[in-house]
Amino acid sequence: MRSSKEVLSKRLLLILFSYILLEKNGVEASHRIASTEELQNVPPATISNRTGYHFQAPKNWINGPMYYNGIYHLFYQFNPLEPVWGNIVWAHSYSTDMINWKPLQHAIYPTKPFDINGCWSGSATILPGNKPVIMYTGIDEQNRQVQNVAFPKNLSDPYLREWVKHDYNPVIKPEGDINSSAFRDPTTAWYGPDSHWKTIIGSRNGRLGMAVLYKSRDFIKWVKAENPLHSAQNSGMWECPDFFPVLPKPMLGVDNSVIRNGLKHVFKVSLDETRYDYYTVGTYDFIHNKYVPNGLSPDNNTGLRFDYGNFYASKTFFDEGKGRRVLWGWSNESDSTQNDWEKGWAGIQTIPRALWLDGNGRQVVQWPIKEVDKLRKKEVGIRRKTVKSGSVIKIKGIEAAQADVEVSFDLSSSLDKAEKFNLSWTDPQKLCGQKGADEKGGIGPFGLYVLATDDREERTAVFFRIFKEGQKHVILMCHDPTKSSKRTGLYKPTYGGFVDYDLSKSGGKLSLRTLIDHSVVESFGAKGRTCITSRIYPNFAVGSNARLFAFNNGAEDVKIIQLTAWEMKKPLMNGI
Repeated sequence: MRSSKEVLSKRLLLILFSYILLEKNGVEASHRIASTEELQNVPPATISNRTGYHFQAPKNWINGPMYYNGIYHLFYQFNPLEPVWGNIVWAHSYSTDMINWKPLQHAIYPTKPFDINGCWSGSATILPGNKPVIMYTGIDEQNRQVQNVAFPKNLSDPYLREWVKHDYNPVIKPEGDINSSAFRDPTTAWYGPDSHWKTIIGSRNGRLGMAVLYKSRDFIKWVKAENPLHSAQNSGMWECPDFFPVLPKPMLGVDNSVIRNGLKHVFKVSLDETRYDYYTVGTYDFIHNKYVPNGLSPDNNTGLRFDYGNFYASKTFFDEGKGRRVLWGWSNESDSTQNDWEKGWAGIQTIPRALWLDGNGRQVVQWPIKEVDKLRKKEVGIRRKTVKSGSVIKIKGIEAAQADVEVSFDLSSSLDKAEKFNLSWTDPQKLCGQKGADEKGGIGPFGLYVLATDDREERTAVFFRIFKEGQKHVILMCHDPTKSSKRTGLYKPTYGGFVDYDLSKSGGKLSLRTLIDHSVVESFGAKGRTCITSRIYPNFAVGSNARLFAFNNGAEDVKIIQLTAWEMKKPLMNGI
């Protein structure tokens, strides 16, 4: 049976990531909000690479969300003094649909001994009486990472504009064997059958990464559990841990405090050493407060990832209004620090994604929230078209710098022509680099050229390549941005992931969705079973000069069942 506290905890979920840039010319005393007019000072060449429908502030390195009484809140960390890491405060925007955002005043900033050197990542929970509480990491006078709580000043304010930090903070200190410089990012609390709230905090002990578990009856007095919720050797610092139950039902989620036999949980960490997010699916032993992975994927930096590209410090929340779990991630820039200074901004939020457990129980599935579809306007498409070996098809009629593309392929007539898979190919990112978009195979590479020039001298390839291992097929999905820009000094990594999808059961059908937004490309393979995000900076394929193509560089022809592309409009307000 679910307690009243469990029901209340559904009302709000906040995520904050600890890696966010900083405005150039802010004034600390006023904690001002950057205005959209500041875009006038951004050089025109960099405006062409700004995203149109992703959340992005004009002059920050951003990364954050929360749902409370019908309103979504996006808190993001921010340095009001200079464009380097440090002096962190929480900025704040709100929305009713996670697409259109409006700015509010900064929510939390250093004012007390327990956070005087910075207010870092945190999460929120609803206490009895429908009272939100935020727990966040503060950097105290001794430069220790401590955990503090803050409450809304006025509960009748639907926008929760002001927050109060009481002097009894910090509520959790790094005591005993806890490393005070590696103790951060408390996750969303859940309420257990033992009448205690529980939360986990990322930490490490040498090379042992761990999620330190704490419990409390009142959210003020916390006691460290004897053992961490989960730990793993040789993984280093665990940042932004996330822990939540999942359902094997498309688009549906469940509150963090729901506990029942047979319910699966996801445990995710952001590894400081690799700068990627990794997760496992498993079981929560709520009697002994231990998480046990199911063993179907590695519990290390070779395991499952929400996104196999530029995607870090992610966090989920339960959207009570829509009954879904939503995932947000942070995508940093991949140009230079000097470029960030010149353009005055860095970092975006990826599109919010609904997340649920795949029917096979081995992984999660992700899909852009339905509200994204409201941004679709002009539509073009092709049907039942064969992309012959070595050919391209230009998709005409839309401005392709800001677009949403869905395509379904039919590979049924050529599956027996797939290349043999080598069992030594265990690293999909490395394999995508070795077998890029121009490397001819049997079935593939085939897919899309996005943000391309007419001559395709600039283009980013989003593609599949099919292999055969015994009687089964292996699907490789890649982002290849090596030809994405003529600019020099850019970091243009090839990303890749294997797709856990049975082509024999699908009749040889395989789908791809790609969201294109000037300097970011997010792709979802096989209805969201594998996702990849890339940051790219075309020099010529910008604005009305950006083109979209379907291509096939494999030996076998590939059939397009349906390809639909929409030009995307800008939200009413994007960022601050």
